[in-house]
Amino acid sequence: MVLGKKTLLVVEDDADSRNAICTILESLGFNHVGFASAKEALAALPGLKIDLALVDIMMPEMNGYELLREIRQMPNFAELPVIMVTAKDQDSEILEGYQFGADYYITKPFTSKQLEYGIRIFLS
Repeated sequence: MVLGKKTLLVVEDDADSRNAICTILESLGFNHVGFASAKEALAALPGLKIDLALVDIMMPEMNGYELLREIRQMPNFAELPVIMVTAKDQDSEILEGYQFGADYYITKPFTSKQLEYGIRIFLS
């Protein structure tokens, strides 16, 4: 089912995971822009129109929480829905994500249905 031509930001340092997420987004009818690092994404964000972000937590140089904090300080993206997509699956780690301002949390490994559900919460 096509959910509309919204554009999603994908920030994931693992190329296979990033490609898998982008393939799922394409199958759902979304546009996407993918970055291998938080710093790359942060540099490109001012020139982008993004409807939702999917962000990994564990990345080199700048982690997903740091990226989330920077996104929230940008006036155009302060209200951007951000879904953390990560292998961190302990209750304390999930709570930490919400404390940093994440809107939703999807743990790896995940199915395309789980990803679709998380996205639908914010874009339907």
